[in-house]
Amino acid sequence: MGFEVLFKGSNMLRLLSGLGVALRISLVSVLISIGAGLVLGSLMTVKKPVINVLSKIYLEFFRIMPQMVLLFLVYFGTTKVLGVNMSAETASVIVFSLWGTAEMSDLVRGALKGIPTAQYESSYALGLNVRQTYIHIIIPQIIRRMLPLSINLVTRMIKTTGIVMMIGIVEILKVGQQIIEANRKTSPDAAFGVFATIFVLYFLVCWPISILSKHLEKKWES
Repeated sequence: MGFEVLFKGSNMLRLLSGLGVALRISLVSVLISIGAGLVLGSLMTVKKPVINVLSKIYLEFFRIMPQMVLLFLVYFGTTKVLGVNMSAETASVIVFSLWGTAEMSDLVRGALKGIPTAQYESSYALGLNVRQTYIHIIIPQIIRRMLPLSINLVTRMIKTTGIVMMIGIVEILKVGQQIIEANRKTSPDAAFGVFATIFVLYFLVCWPISILSKHLEKKWES
């Protein structure tokens, strides 16, 4: 069924190395997205028409635009138009961070709007200023509401990183294709074995993350 090609040479290690590349891009992008998303999401709750319009344009643009198109624009566009020598991995992190920031900012905005106004008023009545109110009252609640959804964003990014092979990054899908091409004559069924293994590897990475998200959501809802 094509699984034998995985035991030739270092093919299995190459697949695992490719998975590591996908995970690295995803995790770096998520960390950037969380920080930037907190800032943008907070700005989206400010009642300033200009800020609201600009943030909405950003949100809709990066959520609607296909990630592959953005990837081509950033990687090829910056190189050709702006003359910037950018690595494929850097371009991937930029694209996923921009997309992730849009997703995170919407989560932050929803979490902030879900906090009753009475909590702000009670905090001010106790003598806390705005900074203290956010640090001690608001932000802890936002984190609890957002964390399960943020974890889901990690799994979505991991699964979407397959598109980076289009700009030459040797991640797990690219490695899989290389293995299949190298064994096309000796193992005609290699595609099934390789992609089935890739499926299992993605599942083993994403399933525990999904379970953790559901656990935290149930724990904090109770």
